[in-house]
Amino acid sequence: MTEQPAASTTLTKTGAPADAAPGPAEVDARTALTALRDEIGKAVVGQDAAVTGLVVALLCGGHVLLEGVPGVAKTLLVRTLSTALSLQTKRIQFTPDLMPGDVTGSLVYDARTAEFSFQPGPVFTNLLLADEINRTPPKTQASLLEAMEERQVTVDGEPRPLPEPFLVAATQNPVEYEGTYPLPEAQLDRFLLKLVLPLPNRDQEYQVLARHAAGFDPRDLAAAGVRPVAGPAHLAAAREEIAKVTVAPEVLAYIVDLCRATRQSPSLSIGVSPRGATALLGTSRAWAWLAGRDYVTPDDVKALALPTLRHRIQLRAEAEMEGTTADSVIQAVLSQTPAPR
Repeated sequence: MTEQPAASTTLTKTGAPADAAPGPAEVDARTALTALRDEIGKAVVGQDAAVTGLVVALLCGGHVLLEGVPGVAKTLLVRTLSTALSLQTKRIQFTPDLMPGDVTGSLVYDARTAEFSFQPGPVFTNLLLADEINRTPPKTQASLLEAMEERQVTVDGEPRPLPEPFLVAATQNPVEYEGTYPLPEAQLDRFLLKLVLPLPNRDQEYQVLARHAAGFDPRDLAAAGVRPVAGPAHLAAAREEIAKVTVAPEVLAYIVDLCRATRQSPSLSIGVSPRGATALLGTSRAWAWLAGRDYVTPDDVKALALPTLRHRIQLRAEAEMEGTTADSVIQAVLSQTPAPR
């Protein structure tokens, strides 16, 4: 996430409110997962919000679209996260000539047995880094749809389940359009969050250079001291706890009102669908759990509204020409929609 919660919520270094007191049954999973920020900070500087967004996506079983100019540590962030979580990760560099079988796997003829056998593609992993996903044609982009939605790959009529947990972290460059294939709305809607990675401020950039001057090698995370601090068992335990997080009827109504307001915005041709409302509910519950609470507040919804909804709306051409952005529309909806007290 590039956004922070409302001003009334003070975050500690681990992302939980300073006054939060986790219960004894939850302390192991929550402590392990909130410790990720410190661990990833050994390799990545200034992207705490994106780290939290990736953790929220893992807790919700969703996928993430990472957007940022080259050189803001998108790839390093995903690699470091997988190391700190003890998850298997694979990377696909999407190019115009990449074929669907290069992603999902294909049947290969074995001359010794005179039979075809399935050779799994890189999608069979826990954390798939789809680098520059908008550089490959729609046919190859679509090869990920079944994997993202159904957690399986069907080849030759036989479904093959993917490992659990499974997350696609796709990256794209927001300023390069030549030779790219923009993701269609249907595929964008499959991503739980769209996280925008900003350029670092001066102090953060100085820290990056100081680390490199001291010998930091981004290809050697072990030398940087990155160690596993959580794992799949912590994610599974956390998901069970998140399912118990309560949402008051007033907060549910607030989520509905926000999403319906986007459909009435004169700046948009497409507003947030019911799937988007469901996604906002899920991410708000995960955020509340990370914050040490067993209930969702309107501030939780506001904190997750931008990363959860920004890629699910479509601007009218005239609004885009006037300089309107998806974020500004959602911010306006948040300011105009009364929140429950």
